[in-house]
Amino acid sequence: MNRGHRREDVEKAYEIQARAGAIGAAQYGAVGLGLAAIGHHSWPAFRRQTLPFKAFLVTIVSVYGLCIRAEKALQAHEHEQRVHENAIRREARFDLARRGLVATETEIAKWKAEQAAARAQAAAAEQSVPIPPASTPEK
Repeated sequence: MNRGHRREDVEKAYEIQARAGAIGAAQYGAVGLGLAAIGHHSWPAFRRQTLPFKAFLVTIVSVYGLCIRAEKALQAHEHEQRVHENAIRREARFDLARRGLVATETEIAKWKAEQAAARAQAAAAEQSVPIPPASTPEK
């Protein structure tokens, strides 16, 4: 894996984690605020607490939600990447075995480079092929 591709993966993972963290903080913050409101109206001991302490409790719940949601989203993303990478490696092992080669890390890396080059060549060929205009029947 080259550095540019790795940097893209890191940026994508960061975006996923940041988005999920913000959503989790908002959701759990709303829950914390609701629980604080319920506690304030139904429990005299909580009502006597200072506003900064109540805000601290709501903040704790919000940070908990941020951490849990962000971590869960990152783990799901990493799992998806592992499944995808394992499928590619399985395909590489089968193709290399058909060619009579042992599927070492070096051979798999070469196979991936060949596949990427073939995909790029196919995409370039597809873009350069002119599409014939649709013929209209003459009356």
